[in-house]
Amino acid sequence: MQRATTDVDLLVARADVGAAVQALARVGLSVRRDDGARHGEEDSHHLELAGPAGLVELHYRALAGWGEALEGDALLARAETGAVDGRAVRWLRPEDEAVYLALHASNHALQRLAWLFDLKLLALADTRLDWRMVVERARGTAFPHAAWYAWAVARRLLAAPVPDEALAPLAPPRWQQVLARRFFSDARLLGASLLDGRTGWMAAKLLLAPRMGSVARYGVRRARNAVRARLRRPG
Repeated sequence: MQRATTDVDLLVARADVGAAVQALARVGLSVRRDDGARHGEEDSHHLELAGPAGLVELHYRALAGWGEALEGDALLARAETGAVDGRAVRWLRPEDEAVYLALHASNHALQRLAWLFDLKLLALADTRLDWRMVVERARGTAFPHAAWYAWAVARRLLAAPVPDEALAPLAPPRWQQVLARRFFSDARLLGASLLDGRTGWMAAKLLLAPRMGSVARYGVRRARNAVRARLRRPG
């Protein structure tokens, strides 16, 4: 383990969500009421289960952000199988992991260096990593530019060994690259300053967004869901 964690994240196929919830119930974990209500909504991507044993995020989508989603079923279809402590487990192929880690970091506005350090560790440790395949996998998502932002910062700030041939095909327009370098400066990233104010955080999310149309539709859905939730409240 490189750092402390407060929960466990599990990725399961959509068809297996019910079975996974039942299995976790046997160790005392239950779905939080509000999460159960959101399951299946367009922008939802996981269920939270909590109990004396701890907290588990049960993901049926690998990630949801900017009004788009990275579905989990395709990742699981390519997953590798092995054993840990005598138990059969599956984990993502290195190229899928490289893309997921980058998208996850960008979805959180690159505000935890630990997530960027994970990218460096993967690039250093997994000699099987095929960067051409990383590019292909990133292009197969709804947000290839978001992968570029994370890998570019990991190389610039942490000297992650990311080749030019992996970054160039995923790069956003030149003006966004220039703006990103100024907005995600070393000082801002080291100080996690974007977490201090809502305005800066929203500006970062908009800069990282792959499609303004998706973001606009996402905002409308959030507003509509907030109104519905308010109407459902008693009194």
